[in-house]
Amino acid sequence: MPHRYADDDHLSGRTLLVAAAYVVLRREDEVLLQRRAGTGYRDGHWAVVAGHVDPGESVVEAALREVREEAGVEVAADDLVPLTAVHRYWPGAGVVEQRIDMFFTASRWAGQVRLTEPDKADAMGWYRLGALPEPVVPHERRVLDALASGEPLSPVLVWRTDTAEP
Repeated sequence: MPHRYADDDHLSGRTLLVAAAYVVLRREDEVLLQRRAGTGYRDGHWAVVAGHVDPGESVVEAALREVREEAGVEVAADDLVPLTAVHRYWPGAGVVEQRIDMFFTASRWAGQVRLTEPDKADAMGWYRLGALPEPVVPHERRVLDALASGEPLSPVLVWRTDTAEP
């Protein structure tokens, strides 16, 4: 049984990380992107399939759920390939302004890719890694640019900003 804290006093001075799962669906040299809309975060920016890890859920379970919810396809856990983790943080922004984004890639799935959450995205399409639409969510762009260049990705990337952007 997981440990639960009785009050926030125990957490004083500690960092709480918000975890998210990202899935880069690939079709040869193309990736699936959707344009964010109506979310309040980076609306108008292109992004890969992603979402927060829900309570009681592993990051792999979250990745599989997000692909199903956002792109309407089923990916087998064995077809998820870990890509990198991006630690995003904002010095002085507060205890919860720390993010850990786990990136996976997948090139096999069952079903037809389609936009299934029109309240969160207003467009979806396949784009060549070397010709991505603008703008792309900045920390996601860093990962996609590395894929485009063939540059090996570090297991952990650090993304520091001086402006809070949850």
